[in-house]
Amino acid sequence: KETNLNFSPNSINVVVGESGTGKSTIVSLLYRFWNVQNGVIKINDTNIEEYDIEYLREQITVVSQDMYLFNDTIFNNIALGSAKDNSAVMKAANAACIHDFILSLPAGYDTLIGEKGMKLSGGEKQRICLARAFLRDTPILILDEPTNGLDPSGIHEIRNLIQSLPGLYDCTVLISSHMLSEIELMADDIGILNHGRLLFEGSLDELRQNALQSGFAADNNISVANLEEMFLAMVDKDNAGRKQRAML
Repeated sequence: KETNLNFSPNSINVVVGESGTGKSTIVSLLYRFWNVQNGVIKINDTNIEEYDIEYLREQITVVSQDMYLFNDTIFNNIALGSAKDNSAVMKAANAACIHDFILSLPAGYDTLIGEKGMKLSGGEKQRICLARAFLRDTPILILDEPTNGLDPSGIHEIRNLIQSLPGLYDCTVLISSHMLSEIELMADDIGILNHGRLLFEGSLDELRQNALQSGFAADNNISVANLEEMFLAMVDKDNAGRKQRAML
């Protein structure tokens, strides 16, 4: 299916869709976990097939929703074999809003986590994984469902953190999510995906105008709820069209 997405440098781009719509497929294709069968994916106007895997890994970091931490210290989980010095690890931890948490622990960075050590909340795990990603300092950062499983406070904190990333790390951020309400305040550009079909691509202002023109806010006050309603209506309409085409 034809899906054309464009991500501007130093911006926050979000692909929204329900489970099974193709968001993780896009991530896998960008990171070359899978090969592109049809079409072209370009980074800086160069087909990613022309890059060797090692170079591509220097350009892209993926933080998946399956956050994996080792039974080790916080420091080693962030560093993960990196040759960078302690100050770089601390900078990454600070950028991920976990520096103060680490310093509040009796052993700080030497605190054991996982099955053999202290247990962490979903938000704390997420921040450690983000710090690990920041340490790699790649120009493209992909976050797969970054607010998944977090409470409202954790969502607010991670959302504020993500908003700061292009300025802090001079990077382009790509987020996949199934919750428009959780990413609405931080996206520069948004794509709505359903079963491999791109239903919308544009800025949030354009999405709001779309909502107004579609009659989802008669008082011209576009709330997150209005956008969620329009998102669900777009998906329902597309699903109905798919069923009708399948019957022909």
